[in-house]
Amino acid sequence: MDIVFVSVTNFLCGLALAPLLNGVINRTKAFFAGRAGAPLFQLYFDLFKLLRKGAVYGKTASWVFRVAPLVGLAGLITALALLPFGGAPALISFPGDIFLFAYLLGLARFFMVIGALDTGSSFEGMGASREVLFSALAEPVFLLGLAAIARETANLSLSGMFEGLAIDAWLHSGPALALVAAALFFVYLAENCRIPVDDPNTHLELTMIHEVMALDYSGPDFAAVLYGAALKLWLTGAVLIRIILPIHSGNFWIDAMVSLAGMFVLAALVGVVESIMARLRLLKIPQILLGAGTLTVLALFLVLR
Repeated sequence: MDIVFVSVTNFLCGLALAPLLNGVINRTKAFFAGRAGAPLFQLYFDLFKLLRKGAVYGKTASWVFRVAPLVGLAGLITALALLPFGGAPALISFPGDIFLFAYLLGLARFFMVIGALDTGSSFEGMGASREVLFSALAEPVFLLGLAAIARETANLSLSGMFEGLAIDAWLHSGPALALVAAALFFVYLAENCRIPVDDPNTHLELTMIHEVMALDYSGPDFAAVLYGAALKLWLTGAVLIRIILPIHSGNFWIDAMVSLAGMFVLAALVGVVESIMARLRLLKIPQILLGAGTLTVLALFLVLR
């Protein structure tokens, strides 16, 4: 099968299916709560509705506030082009692209933060400061986890790293991979503002982190924020799933279906976690992220020995 075709298919699959992960999470939570819940494709409906509306801007907001969601979304779409999925190479691949991938995620967060600060609202400034604090703890964990995989596969490209990972890797480096997977699961929850780190459905001023930064957005701008959050859920989940399920059957469609099933299972697991756990106190979150960082450092020592 043509490599360009499978790479483009991989890219379009992420663009089309990323919002579906939110539907799986919400349906899982509804099941545990014993209610019908929103439709599986609710986020798609919300995005289409928001795109048909107009945007409202405050008097204190400048051009920074207006371009922030667009620049963040552009960064996440570019990161998606760097990400291999289901055994297919990425649309864009070169040595060292793991650093660009991580920095594109950071770029999206940076513009969300300065967009929130540009409103002049102390409330949004509070959420931005919390976002920066937790990202300063989560990003090193993410990079150290990727560094451990890069050392294990002797490759600095995401496509090369994921191609070098196989089931055999779990036989001789199982403990290190398990530590990386556990640490990246905590990062997955933190980066996507899920319980126990943050509650995406909260409306309590003292507990909001990510959601408070998007309060002033409306219409197409808010649609870009929601779609960007769905893409980030897909990006971070795809990295984690590839570490847990390094399947290489030789058939792109089989590998893609296995990876896609893993993504939906991971989303369902997030729904289970949010159904059986409460949100932790803010003071506990740095401790969890520091613990995840310790796991990645230990994993890096294991692959270096």
